Amino acid sequence: MNRRDFLGTIGAAAMTAWAPGAAFAQRGSANYSNLLVLVELKGGNDGLNTVVPYADAEYYALRPRLAIPRDQVLQLDGRAGLHPSLEPLMGPWKNRELAIVQSVGYPGGNLSHFRSIEIWDTASKSNEYLADGWLARTFAQAPVPKAYAADGVVVGGAEMGPFAGRATRAIALTDTEQFLRQARLAAPAGGARNAALHHILRVEQDIAQAAAGLNGNRSFATEFPRSPFGNAVRTASQVVASGAGVAAVRVSLNGFDTHGNQPAIHARLLKDLADGLLALRGALVELGRWDSTLIMTYAEFGRRPRENLSNGTDHGTANAHFLLGGRVQGGLYGAPPGLARLDGNGNPPFAVDFRDIYATALERWWGVDSARALNGRFAPLEVLKA
Repeated sequence: MNRRDFLGTIGAAAMTAWAPGAAFAQRGSANYSNLLVLVELKGGNDGLNTVVPYADAEYYALRPRLAIPRDQVLQLDGRAGLHPSLEPLMGPWKNRELAIVQSVGYPGGNLSHFRSIEIWDTASKSNEYLADGWLARTFAQAPVPKAYAADGVVVGGAEMGPFAGRATRAIALTDTEQFLRQARLAAPAGGARNAALHHILRVEQDIAQAAAGLNGNRSFATEFPRSPFGNAVRTASQVVASGAGVAAVRVSLNGFDTHGNQPAIHARLLKDLADGLLALRGALVELGRWDSTLIMTYAEFGRRPRENLSNGTDHGTANAHFLLGGRVQGGLYGAPPGLARLDGNGNPPFAVDFRDIYATALERWWGVDSARALNGRFAPLEVLKA
């Protein structure tokens, strides 16, 4: 296979957002031995049927068909509970390893899939357009050690999201073993006088160097779900098992844009999520990485409190998100959904800016000053043990 064929073929398994030859001089210090795992719930998860305000009469008034019956809710306290499909997460909850942040959003919430996820990926204001992802800015400020195989790995898609931008050593792959097979084709081929060809050769060398550190041959006792999300979790676990060094991993679960026929679709998605997260926990425990891993869910937005006429929900704003890990201080954070205070679009107010959660990861998890990466000062949540 020639280089042109390789570069065309590898897109199916490993896209890169790499800056060959970039200067990685350490301009800040960060504890990247702590791993960050982002779980994107693509399409906008319905937070109200995920973390159910079962004691709020407004919830049942707004959702006469979609509301989860009180006797089916997995109660967390006297006001809130989980969707019954999330039963596998009750173990981490009881172990105080699951933190749930309610009413997460941002000022001027945007209801466009494309624009809102761009806001979340770049940590921008709703009226601000930034080119670099929030993790890309973080790594530019506090570089990941050069000995690491990559700054980050995206599993299950080619969109770099928070990794997109300058000088980011990030890899996107769908399957570890396929990535390895194809990356081996990128053997170093010496230098070149032509600048464009030299750039291609350097990219090939960087891919080969990263691939050499990754392997997919770890045998886990943990059983991974037989689903696309389960496969993504298995691949992410193999990346971590390689020991090659990555600061962050992102996996995605698609299908949350539930405008119609939501009950069955949402129940299946939440079961996939819970089973996958529990398997990820099991793999990390096996690897001795549970206490050094922080898992965070995110989505472009939530869903409107009032159900629509198609037995579904439309684009909303404030949402609920999960943080899991061995050093997470489990519990409920944020504020209950303000269902009695809906705005003109029928959405509740937010109580926690999503960048507060990012600041938590940057400052409390990695020890990085978050102000530069987030283009402002945000308040970290007290959800992590020292």
